[in-house]
Amino acid sequence: HASSLASCRSLAGSFNSAISTSSFINRWAGLARPFSSKPAGSEIIGIDLGTTNSCVAVMEGKNAKVIENAEGSRTTPSVVAFSPKGEVLVGTPAKRQAVTNPENTFFGTKRLIGRRFDDPQTQKEMKMVPYKIVRAPNGDAWVETTTGQQYSPSQIGAFVLTKMKETAEAYLGKSITKAVITVPAYFNDAQ
Repeated sequence: HASSLASCRSLAGSFNSAISTSSFINRWAGLARPFSSKPAGSEIIGIDLGTTNSCVAVMEGKNAKVIENAEGSRTTPSVVAFSPKGEVLVGTPAKRQAVTNPENTFFGTKRLIGRRFDDPQTQKEMKMVPYKIVRAPNGDAWVETTTGQQYSPSQIGAFVLTKMKETAEAYLGKSITKAVITVPAYFNDAQ
């Protein structure tokens, strides 16, 4: 009888030890590999920041879902405008008022990202747009409103990216903190 009791205690000890070891491994694995325990899901959005139009998508299961903007379109014009009242307009509202406010409506600024004011491409671009392209203090090409406010092409792009993020947040009903943004293959390191 005594040997049976000792065997049971030994088995129980081994079993408890196995349980505690197993829970330790599970807790540790959860800390060591947090990315593998979460599905890619809707916490990360994908943004195509285009020269003419931009769009935003989210993974729904194994499929990418391109999200419609407030106007019901899957693409948003990559246009930013500054109204006479000081409002910042992005997308379709900015594009709609371009005819009456061309000097304060910026489009195609992605072509200026990482470019110097003296770059031949910048000089060519200056002849093709109604807005002012100016030399920034560091020699880069920036844009300027009729009130003298200057913006880097990256800042103009940031207004579009913010609009895309807001579009995704409205669709998902939650705040987004992570995004993957497309970059043209021909961009150099500065761009």
